Amino acid sequence: MAAERRARRLLSTASFWLCCLLLLGRRAPGAKAARSGSPPQSPGSSIRTFTPFYFLVEPMDTLSIRGSSVVLNCSAYSEPSPKIEWKKDGTFLNLVSDDRRQLLPDGSLFISNVVHSKHNKPDEGYYQCVATVESLGTIVSRTAKLTVAGLPRFSSQPEHSSVYAGDSAILNCEVNADLVPFVRWEQNRQPLLLDDRFLKLPSGTLVISNTTEGDGGLYRCIVESGGPPKYSDEAELKVLTGSEVTSNLVFLKQPSSLVRSIGQSAVLPCVASGLPRPTIRWMKNEEALDTESSQRLVMLAGGSLEISDVTEDDAGTYFCVADNGNETVEAQAELTVQAQPEFLKQPTNIYAHESMDIVFECEVTGKPTPTVKWVKNGDMVIPSDYFKIVKEHNLQVLGLVKSDEGFYQCIAENDVGNAQAGAQLIILEHAPATSGPLPSAPRDVVASLVSTRFIKLTWRTPASDPYGDNLTYSVFYTKEGITRERVENTSYPGEMQVTIQNLMPATVYIFRVMAHNKHGSGESSAPLRVETQPEVQLPGPAPNIRAYATSPTSITVTWETPLSGNGEIQNYKLYYMEKGTDKEQDVDVSSHSHTINGLKKYTEYSFRVVAYNKHGPGVSTQDVAFQTLSDVPSAAPQNLSLEVRNSKSIMIHWQPPPLATQNGQITGYKIRYRKASRKSDVTEMLVPGTQLSQLIEGLDRGTEYNFRVAALTVNGTGPATDWLAAETFESDLDETRVPEVPSSLHVRPLVTSIVVSWTPPENQNIVVRGYAIGYGIGSPHAQTIKVDYKQRYYTIENLDPSSHYVITLKAFNNVGEGIPLYESAVTRHHTVPDPTPMMPPVGVQASILSHDTIRITWADNSLPKHQKITDSRYYTVRWKTNIPANTKYKNANATTLSYLVTGLKANTLYEFSVMVTKGRRSSTWSMTAHGTTFELVPTSPPKDVTVVSKEGKPRTIIVNWQPPSEANGKITGYIIYYSTDVNAEIHDWVIEPVVGNRLTHQIQELTLDTPYYFKIQARNSKGMGPMSEAVQFRTPKADSSDKMPNDQASGSAGKGSRLPDLGSDYKTPMSGNNSPHGSPTSPLDSNMLLVIIISVGVITIVVVVIIAIFCTKRTTSHQKKKRAACKSVNGSHKYKGNAKDVKPPDLWIHHERLELKPIDKSPDPNPIMTDTPIPRNSQDITPVDNSMDNNIHQRRNSYRGHESEDSMSTLAGRRGMRPKMMMPFDSQPPQPMISAHPIHSLDNPHHHFHSSSLASPARSHLFHPSSPWPIGTSMSLSDRANSTESIRNTPSTDTMPASSSQTCCTDHQDPEGATSSSYLASSQEEDSGQSLPTAHVRPSHPLKSFAVPSIPPPGPPTYDPTLPSTPLLSQQALNHHIHSMKTASVGNLGRSRPPMPVVVPSAPEVQETTRMLEDSESSYEPDELTKEMAHLEGLMKDLNAITTA
Repeated sequence: MAAERRARRLLSTASFWLCCLLLLGRRAPGAKAARSGSPPQSPGSSIRTFTPFYFLVEPMDTLSIRGSSVVLNCSAYSEPSPKIEWKKDGTFLNLVSDDRRQLLPDGSLFISNVVHSKHNKPDEGYYQCVATVESLGTIVSRTAKLTVAGLPRFSSQPEHSSVYAGDSAILNCEVNADLVPFVRWEQNRQPLLLDDRFLKLPSGTLVISNTTEGDGGLYRCIVESGGPPKYSDEAELKVLTGSEVTSNLVFLKQPSSLVRSIGQSAVLPCVASGLPRPTIRWMKNEEALDTESSQRLVMLAGGSLEISDVTEDDAGTYFCVADNGNETVEAQAELTVQAQPEFLKQPTNIYAHESMDIVFECEVTGKPTPTVKWVKNGDMVIPSDYFKIVKEHNLQVLGLVKSDEGFYQCIAENDVGNAQAGAQLIILEHAPATSGPLPSAPRDVVASLVSTRFIKLTWRTPASDPYGDNLTYSVFYTKEGITRERVENTSYPGEMQVTIQNLMPATVYIFRVMAHNKHGSGESSAPLRVETQPEVQLPGPAPNIRAYATSPTSITVTWETPLSGNGEIQNYKLYYMEKGTDKEQDVDVSSHSHTINGLKKYTEYSFRVVAYNKHGPGVSTQDVAFQTLSDVPSAAPQNLSLEVRNSKSIMIHWQPPPLATQNGQITGYKIRYRKASRKSDVTEMLVPGTQLSQLIEGLDRGTEYNFRVAALTVNGTGPATDWLAAETFESDLDETRVPEVPSSLHVRPLVTSIVVSWTPPENQNIVVRGYAIGYGIGSPHAQTIKVDYKQRYYTIENLDPSSHYVITLKAFNNVGEGIPLYESAVTRHHTVPDPTPMMPPVGVQASILSHDTIRITWADNSLPKHQKITDSRYYTVRWKTNIPANTKYKNANATTLSYLVTGLKANTLYEFSVMVTKGRRSSTWSMTAHGTTFELVPTSPPKDVTVVSKEGKPRTIIVNWQPPSEANGKITGYIIYYSTDVNAEIHDWVIEPVVGNRLTHQIQELTLDTPYYFKIQARNSKGMGPMSEAVQFRTPKADSSDKMPNDQASGSAGKGSRLPDLGSDYKTPMSGNNSPHGSPTSPLDSNMLLVIIISVGVITIVVVVIIAIFCTKRTTSHQKKKRAACKSVNGSHKYKGNAKDVKPPDLWIHHERLELKPIDKSPDPNPIMTDTPIPRNSQDITPVDNSMDNNIHQRRNSYRGHESEDSMSTLAGRRGMRPKMMMPFDSQPPQPMISAHPIHSLDNPHHHFHSSSLASPARSHLFHPSSPWPIGTSMSLSDRANSTESIRNTPSTDTMPASSSQTCCTDHQDPEGATSSSYLASSQEEDSGQSLPTAHVRPSHPLKSFAVPSIPPPGPPTYDPTLPSTPLLSQQALNHHIHSMKTASVGNLGRSRPPMPVVVPSAPEVQETTRMLEDSESSYEPDELTKEMAHLEGLMKDLNAITTA
């Protein structure tokens, strides 16, 4: 029995110790947390297991095309099934009400009919799949980027070229990078199969190596991206045979640096040309590459290198070496290899109890080095005192609480991609008490030892168990004011003390102790409040701290060793902070001095030093402040503006450079100005540093000047602003009469207010002091408000809802008020919205920062005076450009009272408005603010550069070109470089400057039978753009003067030369010697081909004759009357003898508004109506510039061009809204001129063109009567796209319309040409995108009309031999070869005048493509015009009688 009792006692003791060990395992800090596996077993505890919850499939980056469907795959596994949601750009998608996006059963996102346009990209962005299980948690997938291929646009197109057989050829076809997979090539309209000789580069360019005769033909590239295919221009490749001439070794295509990810392929293009034929070899980091034995390195057609399955070892510098025995050239490119993030260690599942500390581990690798962030249940984890990032990427959670339970994910991301890995945290409940007594609270809890960083607690056993040998204890502690508790357990049963470490000095902590026995946890002791001691065994402050500046960006700080007795100093920490900021930085220092570099210039910094010993940081020194040395300003003055005061003075205003860039005290400003025509003659003046404006006087009238300003400090002069141009007035503004009527008036009625906006009078030669706004119910005379002359809009407040108001607007000056402009509006019905709308933001301002950035600021009247946002409201900023008028708005949200709009186009006018949203309440859009981005240097070279010889003058050539596609501002000039050596240094080339409105230039006295190379460079007010590619031209031999001037096949036989562009419609004559495969054809095939060609030609002639007869019969009496009307106004060669007998009427009828206006006899042209003065003699003829003074343009504002339909007269309605011709009331210039004007509206959706009557010269050509070829060819699709882009970048373009009577007076055209042109015009009406520059004839008398030739049939261009070689034209040059150009007859009721020769076309500002041509008419017979002339004379007599009465 005794043995049995001893056995039972031993068994009960063993059971007790086992329970104690289990409790210690549950609470001991050594068991930080149980990792994945089984949960720790506690007596009576409910067992919870980890729930499998992970993604089976995650979305991947996807490239789509517009109009197609896209599926972003996502599938998650869990029991129960998770709820799948999607985020786009961080915001949840509402898929319930979305008719294009829907959630598939497996959780994938299906997007049907992808929407994508230039200004509306709702589907492109970053998508993330979110899976949620109720009561369990949420996980998020990796983010996937959906890219939608943009609209097909060719950045370069194939060009005509020739190549010797056996050499390599390059045909460019570069499109958007995301469209390259959709590019294919055609040869002679047949699909081109790529093989070892034909290679399509990643950019879309076609490389043909070892060319044969069969490779010749017409090539074009096609982009098929969902919609209709986009075709490039066709280019002819000629393969030359016969004797070859030794040529220099040049690269046709050089490699460019690449960035690729591991596993991708990389292609380094390299194509060379020359004679003897070159060989290509590749080197990497000075070591030759073996492309023959390697399976990953392959030499492609032409010599390009392909690296498949790229690895990190492939990164480096690659050299392409071309050698032909005579010379060697090389090019290099850098290959950078990147790697997506990969997990070396993923987080693992964790069991834990409340108040414990845990660590989730996460280790990643990638290139570039990934950044790591943590997500808990789908929400970002923000680091704090209890959530810490330790060991770079690990997440530590201190003092767990129940709400910390859930799924934690480690998300790694770099430039290549992103990845995620997660783990689950389960907070276990404490074991419920078993049946039996629980201990009471421990007694007499005291802090027996209080130090700076640790506290020792002791206590007595609970009253319920005075011995307490079997009790364990847990000490819970937290900082005062913090709810999270941490726990420290005793190490063995019966221990009644514990030491809490890693505390902060001089900090209050709250402690409580709880006892545990075998039945469970007992009562908690009362909270004990203890404050740690301040650091006393720490180093004192370092004495004698000093600072001195060593340079404008560095300061040296020195100090001495602190007083001894506090332990050995281990190191120092130097803290420094810029004055006025709260961001303090620090650096570890082991010596007694340190120099801090990279500081801001002339900026005050504060410094302090803290010494460290084995106990920690000591006492900080007092702050010592010092300022870095001054330097020259690092930025130019801001907001430079010019104000033309009168004809001899300009006021210049500016603001100081940004404060951070002044680098010292601004002591003055240096102003430099010069005439635009004499850039070397610069005048300089200094003004004090406190002065921010200066009046420059004594200038020449009607002259353009350039100004720039630089800031000065004692150290020197800083950078200057860009040159800013302004032109003095031709004459001082007139204030002897009242202003004219404002050019437009718009009203926008609201419930109790009406927003009135307007544009100033078109004639800005008259002073405007302000505007008077009158308004009232039924009458505009009830109330009158006067506003400043700079104001362009006003809101009339306190109006009655649902009332009809009449509004009038008059401009006034010191003489009086001008003619009023009337408008009416009905205020809206008053409704009580639910919820009540908020007040819109006010004071919206647009501050232009750069060529692509504008800062928008505003105020919110619904906020307190300090304008601090304390609620959840946000603001929506929208903006758009008004060119074209149908541009859609872009939107962005902001939570502050400003927003930085980036990615804008250079030199483009934008309008901005803001609305505020708070919950379900939103405001209306605010008043609009306008801003025009700064200009930028041209980013593309002049295009379509061609060179032809002048007929009859073999030593003279004519260079033609088109403006750059990306002008980024007004082109102010071109520079032509030419040389006989294409490899010569650019400073050795001959330079020919050309003014910016010219697109052609003559170069004389060249050497015969010599190859020349030409490059062209464009410039605007910001600087020079890139040069065009070199174009080769060989001058004719002395004995070949009978050749066509543009026949340069033999002259441009050199390698790499560009043949003249013969137009997109040019068809190469078929050769009977070359079959598609390069083999000669049989004589029978040649004869058969000749018969077919002759037959097709005969049939074509018959069809044209039938169509011409049919069109002639359809001439109506209405057309005859129009011809007679044109003849009566313009005169005819038949009536030139008695033209002087016709008395001009006292008034002339405006074509559009039927207004009677007095004839102005002033010899000076109105600067508002003409772009440049019409010359008085032949020496005054200068190139016509169709852009006006920037100052005048700004005063005209962007509202111009909007006419409502109800304001048109009956006559204007019958004719359709024709463009209005502004005619200068000039006397007798010897030669009218033709210039090209863009016709577009900034914001005018109401321009309607009547197809039955409107005839515009928008597609007219000027052509020779003896040649069917037009002077200019039609624009290609690419050119039109570029034109569209350029006009949006040119808000200063003057929108001067053409005359509404363009179709008159075609007497000097032969009937056949007229008939064919009419037929062509009708066929071209189907193409709404076709647009050509509008011919604008400037007569010298208000009663002269205009002659515009009909449209000729398409064909290659011929070149006018009378093109000038200098901007000034001589009379002899104009009369030379007058028989070979088309003349536009200008009638004159006052005197007989000779036919007007069409001088070279002036450079048009790149204009918006607009459909203006609706009809084209045939020539008129002389007898018909005689009858109609008499009829019109009768009408004029009736009109005189009416006006007299």
